[in-house]
Amino acid sequence: MPDQQLSPDWPESVHPPGSDSFEQTAAVWLFDHVPADYRLHGVLRRHPVALSRLARQHVASSLEGARQGYRTARVDLRDHLPQHAVDQVMNAYREEGRRMAAVLRSIEAVDEALRAAAGRAE
Repeated sequence: MPDQQLSPDWPESVHPPGSDSFEQTAAVWLFDHVPADYRLHGVLRRHPVALSRLARQHVASSLEGARQGYRTARVDLRDHLPQHAVDQVMNAYREEGRRMAAVLRSIEAVDEALRAAAGRAE
């Protein structure tokens, strides 16, 4: 396996592209970031590049949902929660948004490597 520089967004538990266990560790990690029922689909276990695409879409949608929630939460909740609780909800949205954005960057890095590997295998 050639010596390579991995992206700073590369997940620690995923072995580098080109290693014998790259696709297996990528799939295990990706399944941790999608709904559990995705494991029911054999095609996603057999073709990690398909799983990475679905994971990318799922996490991107979740991130957009968190952003939308952040934009509307203060107005939506102001009549139902005390101000300090609304502030805590806003903080939760910010923290989750940052976390999901980081996960998405990591999924994108893995997805690109899986696509490159699938292209070489054809």
